[in-house]
Amino acid sequence: MLCVWGALVTSTEFEAAADLLAETPGATTISSLEEPQGHVSLAVDTGDQEDGDLEENDQTQLLGGEKQPPNFWTFSYHQSFFDVDTHQVLERIKNSLLPVPSQNFVRHCLRHHPDLYGPFWICATLAFALAVSSNLATVLQNWKEASFSYSPQFHKVTVAGITIYCYAWLVPTALWGFLQWRKGVGECVGCYTFLEIVCVYGYSLFIYIPTVVLWLIPISGLQWFLGVLAVSLSGAVLLLTFWPLVRSDTRVVSAVLLTVMVALHALLAIGCKFYFFQSLPSRSIPVTQAPLHQVTPPGSSKTSAAS
Repeated sequence: MLCVWGALVTSTEFEAAADLLAETPGATTISSLEEPQGHVSLAVDTGDQEDGDLEENDQTQLLGGEKQPPNFWTFSYHQSFFDVDTHQVLERIKNSLLPVPSQNFVRHCLRHHPDLYGPFWICATLAFALAVSSNLATVLQNWKEASFSYSPQFHKVTVAGITIYCYAWLVPTALWGFLQWRKGVGECVGCYTFLEIVCVYGYSLFIYIPTVVLWLIPISGLQWFLGVLAVSLSGAVLLLTFWPLVRSDTRVVSAVLLTVMVALHALLAIGCKFYFFQSLPSRSIPVTQAPLHQVTPPGSSKTSAAS
């Protein structure tokens, strides 16, 4: 009777060990002589658990502020500013083209996660579109003239790049410094981070890309209408984004700041219109003419000699 009971206990223990091995494939069975006969011990491989614990500790340290952020001179520090997918970039471009009064671009689109990927390529595309459209406009305006000889204006790529990138970086820098100063003067004045302001200005320039391409149409009234429309939509993005920050400031400071922002935005468009889309003076090819020789009729020399 005891033998039968021992066999039942042993089989039950082996079945439990088999079930546990099926649940944890990395486990190993150890049979110990010191333990009662038929007892099976199970040693579980804790390698995966240790890895999970390390990851949890890293996340806990990062959230708790114990883990130091990457250094400014490291690649991982700047990599976070380009950590954005295509869907997010397209969504931010769409909101910059169609501003909604009830939505703040920073809070509803950026959500405190600004990127430099979109602004960098928007500025590069705008500079390239300006230079190419300017060259094409010059050709289309003068191609009917027989004496017109065209040479590509490669220096316009450099001028466009310097102009666009200086505007997209210097103006946000000055605005960020001004908001920081006003925040120190009045505690009720808010301020965005420097990258958030750069991101807003970068995405606000996207509407200028189709505008400069459509400026190829040689109709002056249409060109100015498209320019005014682009400045209005792009300026509305800036006003709706920065108005919640400065509305608690004095009326004079708020009005002057917003007016300067829109004026600089319009000045950029007007400057691009006058510099890149003015017809170049046609360079005519000099034509040399042979000197005219006076032809004397026959017999005139004899008459003159006789006289």
